[in-house]
Amino acid sequence: MPQQQHQQQHLHPHLPARIKCVVVGDGGAGKTCLLSSYSRGVFPTDYIPTVFDNYDAAVMVCGAQVHLSLWDSAGQEDYDKLRPLSYPETDVFLVCFSVGNKPSFANVLDKWSPELRQHAPQAPLLLVGTKADLRDDAEFTAHLALHNDCPIGRDEAADMAREIGAVKYIECSALKGINVSLVFEEAVKSVLWPECSASGKRTTSKKHRKRSCALQ
Repeated sequence: MPQQQHQQQHLHPHLPARIKCVVVGDGGAGKTCLLSSYSRGVFPTDYIPTVFDNYDAAVMVCGAQVHLSLWDSAGQEDYDKLRPLSYPETDVFLVCFSVGNKPSFANVLDKWSPELRQHAPQAPLLLVGTKADLRDDAEFTAHLALHNDCPIGRDEAADMAREIGAVKYIECSALKGINVSLVFEEAVKSVLWPECSASGKRTTSKKHRKRSCALQ
């Protein structure tokens, strides 16, 4: 075993070797693109509905080595009964919406937050605004304007994060590679060092409360 890894395990014996992160959100919200861009370095060009496609990534966050187990999920109603089967033992959830799609944003409060409160009330949530590059897409914003619509604003999304008790709101663009790694770094931090994350309304389990901020 490498000396550095041995020292980390000795200094932080309670750090989990594996963190389970489940990504939820409406179909087409960009979940699979986010996961693929992060774990495989590939932005998928075709939309393929997914059901619990799993990815594994070894990451280093604030000096801690973590095996991050990433779980994709299908947001369509057809999978409403099947999807919660992936929730047990989840350490952190990423609740995704597209900044260019208001129904996906509304469902954060109407569907996803209630579902996660019911099935995994102790796990922390991160609210993730995907496809942030659409705000700078003149053609896309012009199309929305024709329908008296506009992208979701950052302040509006931050308010939503507070309302659902998310520990943080983060925007990213898998297409442009913006903040993709940051999303998962913050997910890990919310598990290992919850006291160092932005405060939310949701509580964390005893397993999560014992972490230290020393590495940050």
